[in-house]
This record gives sequence, structure tokens and C-alpha cells, in this order.
Amino acid sequence: MKDIRGIIKEVLEEIISDDVVIGVSNRHIHLSQKDLEILFGKDYKLSKMKDMKQPGQFATNEKVDIIGPKGKFTGVRIIGPVRKETQVEISITDSFKLGLTPPIRQSGDLEGTPGIKIIGPKGEIEIPRGVIVAGRHIHIPKYIADIRGYKNGEIVKVETYGERKIIMCNVVLRVGDKMVKEMHIDVDEANAAGLKNNDYVKIIRE
Repeated sequence: MKDIRGIIKEVLEEIISDDVVIGVSNRHIHLSQKDLEILFGKDYKLSKMKDMKQPGQFATNEKVDIIGPKGKFTGVRIIGPVRKETQVEISITDSFKLGLTPPIRQSGDLEGTPGIKIIGPKGEIEIPRGVIVAGRHIHIPKYIADIRGYKNGEIVKVETYGERKIIMCNVVLRVGDKMVKEMHIDVDEANAAGLKNNDYVKIIRE
């Protein structure tokens, strides 16, 4: 077990550092309880496969198929817990196979987004909206934001390291009490920059 000095040292380093760890998001889906019960059965509860870095978020054992106008993906993992509205997050490359043109949006911003058919073991649904390409963003704990002056919704740049070093623009900061410092990008972005889970990038503020 780490002693108190080690813990304090880690917290201070996290506060003063502009580096942030990367989490690469593959295609996935968030379901409402209503849609979950249609797909899996009445009163169904999601079962946890593993916790994710963000507190309360977890990858589930449950998967579904998604079908677009031109193609489909099978075995798309559900991320829990359930949400108020069903949301499907894919990459731009995925959108070509599905035959959809979803906008780049932050999570929950679903106005004007395309729908999709979702098939589970007990039923299927066709949502009228909810498919997005997730906008790149960084989760920032409020205590760090308060000290560093970060604002929720602030737009920053991010510089990567390594042979495929690039600068990513239009990165949204999402500040909250129950967050861990982490940047989320999708598979397309990770491949373009030569990044993988647990790599680090640097925040650049104008």
C-alpha cells in the first residue's frame, strides 16, 4: 500500500501536469431502460464485465447488432449504466459501412442525428435518432479544474507524442465532480496518431 506521501505526490503531479492519459473508444451503445427491456426482456439488468476509468461507467457482458441502410455490425458492446435516451457511438469509418452520415457531437447532443435498427436476443427496435461520431473530449475532475482554471466546455488543443506526432484541435473539456482525468478519442483518431490506450498526450491552451 502506498504511504500518504506517495499519494500526495501523485495527486500533485496530476494537478500540475498538462499530460493526460488516452482512452480509445471502439463502437459502442448506451441504452435506455425501456429499450434495454425490449431487446433483452422485461426488468432486464445489465451485467458488468469490467469497470471503466470514469467512475460508475462499465463495459457490460451484453452485446447487440446494429443495422444501417448499407450494412451492419454484430456484437456491439453496451456500456452501462442505462441512460435516459439510447445513443450509438461509431467512427467515421464505421459510418461508411452502415451507410449513415452521423454528425460529430458530444455525448447526449442528439438533435438532428440519424437513427438505426438495433437487434437484441429478445427483440429489436429502430431508434429515430441517436447515432453520433463522438467528439474528442477530456474528462477533468472539478478539483483540478478549480486549481488550473479549466472551464467546462472550454476548447483546447492536444499535442501527441511519438513518430506520428500531431496536434488535435477542437478538444472539449468536460469538468465534473465524479470524473477521472482522461481523454477519449475513437479508433480512427487513435490510428491516425499512432495512439493506444494508456498513452499520454499534452493539453495546449491558447
